[in-house]
Amino acid sequence: MLGYLRLLFDNFTLILLAVVATATLLPAQGQGAELFHWLTVAAIALLFFMHGAKLSRQAIIAGATHWRLHLLVFGCTFVMFPILGLLAKPVLLPLLGDKLYMGVLFLCVLPGTVQSAIAFTSLAGGNVPAAVCSASASSILGIILTPLLVALLMQVDASEGASPLHSIGAISMQLLLPFVLGHSMRPLIGRWVDKYKKPLSRLDQTSILLVVYTALSASVVEGLWHTISPMALTILTLVCCVLLAVVLFLTGWLGRRLGFSREDQITIVFGGSKKSMATGVPMAQVLFAGTLLGPALLPLIIFHQIQLMVCAVMAQHYARQGEDIRLNSEQLANTDQQQR
Repeated sequence: MLGYLRLLFDNFTLILLAVVATATLLPAQGQGAELFHWLTVAAIALLFFMHGAKLSRQAIIAGATHWRLHLLVFGCTFVMFPILGLLAKPVLLPLLGDKLYMGVLFLCVLPGTVQSAIAFTSLAGGNVPAAVCSASASSILGIILTPLLVALLMQVDASEGASPLHSIGAISMQLLLPFVLGHSMRPLIGRWVDKYKKPLSRLDQTSILLVVYTALSASVVEGLWHTISPMALTILTLVCCVLLAVVLFLTGWLGRRLGFSREDQITIVFGGSKKSMATGVPMAQVLFAGTLLGPALLPLIIFHQIQLMVCAVMAQHYARQGEDIRLNSEQLANTDQQQR
């Protein structure tokens, strides 16, 4: 029981809650807000530069050949999720209101995570090379697909959000360019990056915390908590739980139905069910402005924490299940040898 509690309430979850509380009580304003804005831009650029530097050519080649798996993961991320968001509109709109429902829909069109999807796939015994390729490609595709889906599905007013082409350009400069530069420099810094992979992994979390504080501060100053009630937050949390449960069921069912191996099914579940905060928060800052930013971020922040908690427990379950399968196979092999 204590082990599950540690998985559910890890250090990052607790620190994120503290950051949300700090942004609520002590939001960055004036020159402080300007300073945090530029720190955030630098942190996100460095984050995606390191993502590019971590991605080896061997991993790309090993994973890219598994095109059926990638198509399914991309379909879950950019087709199934948005469809679920649209189908739920008649229920969610009266419960959450326009702005929070827009945030749920924005969550549904975001790309998947990179680091946590790979980490959970590895822990669970899934197809890690395919997870590396699929997660990285999802982030890159999302730079183009997410702004287009936002424009198509949400019809954000041009006075409050940027045009799709402008958004794609701005997001590409923030995310894609550092990623490409990092990958192009892998021959020079790849060995160093691989050596210090564990300390560098903390860069993800630090960048997310900084971006969340900066974005939430701006929203709090705009009156975020005056427009969203505790009841609405409770309902939003339940909606995120239900959405994740439905997606986990569908990704697992599709993986089995389409005949993928157990390792590939694990990759599909963790790759197709997750949404990226590292990518989503800077995208929201480009795509939404003013009073829209806070409601766009809240579903992502809540969903991100729930997915980490649930997927941590699921990865442990898959790992134990894999160990049981291995032991049973060894016992059967030993029994066959004795019978011979």
